[in-house]
Amino acid sequence: MMLQRRIMSSRQSCDVFINHRGIDTKRTVATLLYDHLTMLNMRPFLDNKTMKPGDKLFDKIDSAIRGCKIGVAVFSPHYCESYFCLHELALFMESNKKVIPIFCDVKPSQLRVVDNGSCSQNELQRFNRALEEAKYTVGLSFDSLKGNWSEVVTSASDIVIKSLIELENERKVRQ
Repeated sequence: MMLQRRIMSSRQSCDVFINHRGIDTKRTVATLLYDHLTMLNMRPFLDNKTMKPGDKLFDKIDSAIRGCKIGVAVFSPHYCESYFCLHELALFMESNKKVIPIFCDVKPSQLRVVDNGSCSQNELQRFNRALEEAKYTVGLSFDSLKGNWSEVVTSASDIVIKSLIELENERKVRQ
């Protein structure tokens, strides 16, 4: 019975999907945020912590984004070079998810989709729309050379919690 409950709970969607560029932020803000949210009994999704061998990459990620309540997009210097980051961001926006941006070592104005010839025109347009929307969303700014990691993780967690409470209250009002 206990195993069955654990299996069922592992199938539930996540509360928060953490979108990030691994080479820039996996060992810092993304994992610290994942750990902090987990300690607060939330269900965050972070690819290397949540996915298991045998999981189909796009199926698992796309399903987690569609099922999450909130997205956290950790923008960083190499973020826009990643097809996966941009695909995930576009899926957030297309799914009308609330997205909390964290601009880590990058200003919103520096974020640009790069056309390296590997994406179709439709994908480039999709990515550009999502990135433009994210750039004009109020978020947190963080300079890793001057900032305090604990403060940015705590601030992001507080925003996530408040946002989840707002979403729950809106859901109750609609019922």
